Amino acid sequence: MTDITPILDKAVAGKRLTPDDGIALMKSSNLSAIGKAANAVTQRLHPEPYRTYNIDRNINYTNICTAVCDFCAFYRGPKSDEGWVLEREELLQKIEETVALGGDQILMQGGLHHEYKLDWYEQLCRDIKERFPQVNIHGFSPPELYHFTKMNGITIEEVLTRLKAAGLGSIPGGGAEILVDRVRDGMTRGKVDTENWLNVMRVWHQMGGHSSATMMYGHIETLEERIEHMERVRQLQDETNGFTAFISWTFQPDNTPLSDIQPLGSYEYLKVQAISRLYLDNVPNIQSSWVTQGLKIGQLALLYGANDMGSLMIEENVVAEAGTVHYLTLDQIRDSISELGFTPRQRNVHYELLDETHEQQAVEANREWMKRKLEEQQTPLVQLST
Repeated sequence: MTDITPILDKAVAGKRLTPDDGIALMKSSNLSAIGKAANAVTQRLHPEPYRTYNIDRNINYTNICTAVCDFCAFYRGPKSDEGWVLEREELLQKIEETVALGGDQILMQGGLHHEYKLDWYEQLCRDIKERFPQVNIHGFSPPELYHFTKMNGITIEEVLTRLKAAGLGSIPGGGAEILVDRVRDGMTRGKVDTENWLNVMRVWHQMGGHSSATMMYGHIETLEERIEHMERVRQLQDETNGFTAFISWTFQPDNTPLSDIQPLGSYEYLKVQAISRLYLDNVPNIQSSWVTQGLKIGQLALLYGANDMGSLMIEENVVAEAGTVHYLTLDQIRDSISELGFTPRQRNVHYELLDETHEQQAVEANREWMKRKLEEQQTPLVQLST
């Protein structure tokens, strides 16, 4: 067994880890030491007395998708009777509710629709910005954006330029899964490859835009390929400095063609997140994934490399379709941060703190919303992992 102490000491001292270092950490079972080192790096990068969260809503505008992904329980093929496209007014009502709860952003993603041209997506952005000019559209993952180039016969530069002019503010890191084509080819058909995923982000960053990077693991990838994924993110960040955060989560297999795969536990989740903090020395923020892990592990992740609790997530559909449902109130998110000795602070997509008056108004609005939900005797919002 490799002694990982020199590797951890190197990372804590601010020196860059090699791919071999990362692989050695992936193969190690010393979660305590890896977590302690990741927390030390987090404290060095984020000595501030607060930890952050944001309020947004994951709006899926369609579940119709031409790609076939064995890990996805959400999509429906173009000929499916269960396919849908969200009505524009319903979408706008969802944003209105988000704003009323203190949100300043929507996460907007959908399937790779077989009919819509780019002008449909441009108009979608314009409609949102006309009604809600203050709301950031964090929208269209690289698979969608690459799909737009194919549907319209134009370059990714033109796609991004037109969407930015229509109101697109930032890009989510979805559709990355594992940025290794062996893995992608083994579980997806008709979806963007590794190089084009990276190039979408490269071009967006060169235009002055920001985005997040993600990793979904625990399926058919090897430990070495997890590090290869992180290495590709790190290399692009060296080139563009456009990634604001890295978010990783474990594959949720229920209701998917890969349902025979045993889902990874909290031990592996915390270890991989801690390694991401040690390895991605040029990515400023690491986000916890309580949506897939639940409150208890989501909170603990703040001691294993994360400095951000992610979003309140007023709505989330993709992970929920795979059988994983964790809902939290805003008070629960804030309390989980406070319990660790940090001040909870709301932030925007650029990780800038929002005004404390706005923050408190959001707290009160969420309490009232929760009270109404309970009075209506709907399904309780709070469903915690055990």
